[in-house]
Amino acid sequence: MSRDGKSHLLTKAEARRIWLRAQRLDTLVPFGEGPGATAAAVEHLGYVQIDTINVIERCHHHILYTRIPAYRRADLRQAQSIDKSVFEYWTHALSYVPAKDFRFFLPAMKLHKREGHRWVRSVSPADMRKVMRLIRRDGALTIRDIEDDVLTEKQHLWASRKPSKRALQLAFYTGVLTISERNGMLKTYELIERHFGWDKPPKPALATEATAYLLDRALRAQGVVSLDSVCHLDAPSKKAVRRLIEQRVRRNELVPVAVEGAGKQEHWACPEILQEEQQEPREGASGLVHILSPFDPLIIQRKRTHLFFDYEHRFEAYVPKDKRLFGYFALPVLVGDEIVAAIDLKTDRQKRKLLMQKWSWVGKGAGRGGRKDLKRRIEEELDRFERFQLAD
Repeated sequence: MSRDGKSHLLTKAEARRIWLRAQRLDTLVPFGEGPGATAAAVEHLGYVQIDTINVIERCHHHILYTRIPAYRRADLRQAQSIDKSVFEYWTHALSYVPAKDFRFFLPAMKLHKREGHRWVRSVSPADMRKVMRLIRRDGALTIRDIEDDVLTEKQHLWASRKPSKRALQLAFYTGVLTISERNGMLKTYELIERHFGWDKPPKPALATEATAYLLDRALRAQGVVSLDSVCHLDAPSKKAVRRLIEQRVRRNELVPVAVEGAGKQEHWACPEILQEEQQEPREGASGLVHILSPFDPLIIQRKRTHLFFDYEHRFEAYVPKDKRLFGYFALPVLVGDEIVAAIDLKTDRQKRKLLMQKWSWVGKGAGRGGRKDLKRRIEEELDRFERFQLAD
């Protein structure tokens, strides 16, 4: 405890170990194997982000592979389309989320029904009736199954020229349709009740339940949390989350934490998590090597990653080539509890090779001592990573 008795002091190294343990990156096979492991990983993490960039394997597969060494793409397909243990919806970005958490997303769906969605506001009733008629009559479909659209001008960079696609997207955001299958970035849409086999849908979570869900999800997957980390890209939720944190501190269910280097930024943790930190690190944790996606939960909150790891990740896909430091799609490399390198990779699927674009040493990796052993260990993991990239 600090001298004023109010905050538990954590060094950066201690805070890192808590976060890595919460992310299940300090043990080799934390979730087992197969589709059940995929569902368990999504449930524990709370969400797994989806992204379109495929310079290497897309980030949702990459994030799962990082925590499930025997992961296969087919495992996620089964979890989504057959077991229906995960589904797609918006968190801070489009993500896979646990199906058991569906009711926490119903308030957002109902809001979009009332007010529309900022990205797909201009959907004509005729276009919506058309796609709904096709799905109800013929079953699940993709945008490629609709061939009679008259193309329109794009309203913004990410928009579609197909009116039917906008209708499908709006029906997705309002919870009328769900994505029942995904092949690459091609989505299959289905009536949500038909996909899940509901007689009636779940009841929407109350506002207080939704706030508790956000906080509990962050505590489970982050260990030590701040208001920013709980409400990542969700500023409107901060006021309610702060009230709940203060209630739990009064009930001794949360402890204020002072993280080294955080300045005035407040952090909190469950008392039992801080007690676990006093234990020895898990056996073998120091030897693990992970090549991380830039969209991994450990990396996506850049300021938090910088605070905990003294590593400032740069996502440079949209940076002019002459201004890039790490490369177009650099992947941070975690060895034990340190980020030691950033490697820009590209998969050449025709030649079936993983291409090394650039290797940058960072943090402790930038020092000369022990770099030879580090490089050997990272290259061993790169061999395994390449096999994952090229697997069917």
